[in-house]
Amino acid sequence: MMEPALTVHERRNIENGPWFAKLSPQLQQDILARSHVRRLRDGEPLTARGAPAAEWSGVARGAVRVSTTSMAGKLVTLTYVEPGTWFGDIALFDGLPRTHDADAHGDTTLLVVRKADFKELLARHVELYDALLRLNCRRLRLMFAHFEELNTLPLRSRLARQLLLLARSYGVAQGDAVRIGLALAQEDLAQLLGASRQRVNQELKRLERDGVLRVEPARLVLLSRQALQDIAER
Repeated sequence: MMEPALTVHERRNIENGPWFAKLSPQLQQDILARSHVRRLRDGEPLTARGAPAAEWSGVARGAVRVSTTSMAGKLVTLTYVEPGTWFGDIALFDGLPRTHDADAHGDTTLLVVRKADFKELLARHVELYDALLRLNCRRLRLMFAHFEELNTLPLRSRLARQLLLLARSYGVAQGDAVRIGLALAQEDLAQLLGASRQRVNQELKRLERDGVLRVEPARLVLLSRQALQDIAER
């Protein structure tokens, strides 16, 4: 049974997640009943590349950084899994090892479903197969869209789109401004955009000069969402 450890805010993140919210009430209840809460400190590992798949997880708070290591031994961030998002199901379906490393970025709370319980959920709810199929179709669409952006859009537009996504998931309103609550080094942001840290730094400074955002240590404050939206659509 799920430990009574989720805060009201964490439970709301799970229940309002765009995928989870569309499930039937009975399936939602069964998933929650078979979940347990796991709290991770910043940087604490969740799983490693090559490890056997044992769990399916949903992010209730914080973020999970999915990364790999380059041939030169450099850590490369591929994406951040945001609150309300479930992940880890692919390796449970095909039985193959995990393809990437995953660790907590900031203090993070997860709802975790063990492999045996995941299989039981699938056996009890045909609906879950359909829901996960739609979820993975969406992942593929987002992946292809990302590849298209990398090859067709200028860095300034890609940066604006990424900042709007981060603001949607981690934005904290401060008057007319929006502060992105996820701590990101410019190197991490550059990796998400497929660009060098130097080029991303130049674009951030340009946006700051234009009054679109303010750069703070490990934080960004968006001063004009509309200006970013205009840049993202160019």
